[in-house]
Amino acid sequence: MNYSLGSREGAIIVAVTGRVDESSWVAFGIGLGEAIEKARETGVDCVVIDLAGLEYMSSRGLRVLTVARRDGEEAGVTIALASPNEVMREILSISRYDKLFTISETVEAAR
Repeated sequence: MNYSLGSREGAIIVAVTGRVDESSWVAFGIGLGEAIEKARETGVDCVVIDLAGLEYMSSRGLRVLTVARRDGEEAGVTIALASPNEVMREILSISRYDKLFTISETVEAAR
C-alpha cells in the first residue's frame, strides 16, 4: 500500500494504491492522520480519500476509516470517499460503510 497527499479547492486528497491489509493498515492510519492534521492546520474542512488505485481493504483498513471519521469530526473535518472500483464498492456496501461515508464517483465530485 502506498499513499500520497495533495490538495485542491479546499480539500486534502489522499490517493491510496495497492492493498490495505494486515501488513499495511498502520501506515494507512498514519497517512489519514497526517491528512486530517494538514486539513486542520490549513483551515480545510474536507479530506477526500481517492480509492481509484486501491485493490482491497481488510477489516483493519475499515477500522482505520472509522477512526479517521471520528478524528475528523473532532477536528471539524469531513472524510469523504471517492472513485471506488467494483471491489471496493462491494466491500463498502457489505460493511455498510456506504451508509457512514459520502462516496462520490470522482475526486472532483467529492468536494
